[in-house]
Amino acid sequence: MKLQCVLVGLALVAFGAQAGTDEFTLTIQDHAFDQKELKIPAGKKIKLLVVNKDASPAEFESKPLGREKVIPGKSTGVINLGPLKPGRYGFVEEYHEDEAAAQGTIVVE
Repeated sequence: MKLQCVLVGLALVAFGAQAGTDEFTLTIQDHAFDQKELKIPAGKKIKLLVVNKDASPAEFESKPLGREKVIPGKSTGVINLGPLKPGRYGFVEEYHEDEAAAQGTIVVE
């Protein structure tokens, strides 16, 4: 009986950890991000969905966040972040980073 209670407790903790992850979405279309700033909460784990609507691959890169991910054309990439401290974290679509539309900032508050 004690073992069953422990297993149920562990399952609830695991479910709670998954349920506590917030999801945010950035979309790339015509080599540009749909948002220049994306606000996310500080101190929480975040699942960032990067939707590439272009036919060609794109690369999400954020040196301040230490993340880099190639997203094939017409697909979605998942980038796990956090928990993060408050601040501003730049990102680019690396294949077109010289274009202003291919740059943005994640604002953690």
